[in-house]
Amino acid sequence: MNALPNVALRQVISADQIQKRVRELGRQISDDYRGQTVIALGILENSFLFMADLVRTLDVPVVCAFIKPTYKQSQKGDSPLLEIFFSQDLAITGKHVLLIEGLVHSGVTSEFLMSDLRARGAASVKLVTLLDRQSARRVPLQPDYFGFLVDDAFLCGYGLGSPEQTGRNLPYLAATT
Repeated sequence: MNALPNVALRQVISADQIQKRVRELGRQISDDYRGQTVIALGILENSFLFMADLVRTLDVPVVCAFIKPTYKQSQKGDSPLLEIFFSQDLAITGKHVLLIEGLVHSGVTSEFLMSDLRARGAASVKLVTLLDRQSARRVPLQPDYFGFLVDDAFLCGYGLGSPEQTGRNLPYLAATT
């Protein structure tokens, strides 16, 4: 199945590999949060399929919420500044937050959100990502849980893709060739 018109795709991670790893992550996260309620906070758009599958594997109480960061380029001083905002205020004081990403690339957004959630009074904030592209990291960030290390420039499928292209509906992860 090729969901991107006129683009050749190479399967990188199969649907079976993804589901197996999601189950493993679910067991690990459930063990770490045993006896606690978790706020699963999905970062849209890339995390939505991963989050849906992951929360179904958890055997601890889960409250689900989503945020969608928006970015604004502004000029402060001599250099442009990227500002990150997110959509909703959450009642997280004293709660355990599991930030869910589809792909951690530079780490800037994840680091900002984790710091912001801690500043809002979260009891703990941990990061889980399906894909970790450590080679692109711009900040010293290490996810608490990750599915796969990747280096491919652009991946689509399993919820990942770009706003201008189709391909998020693929059951596997693919790279353009």
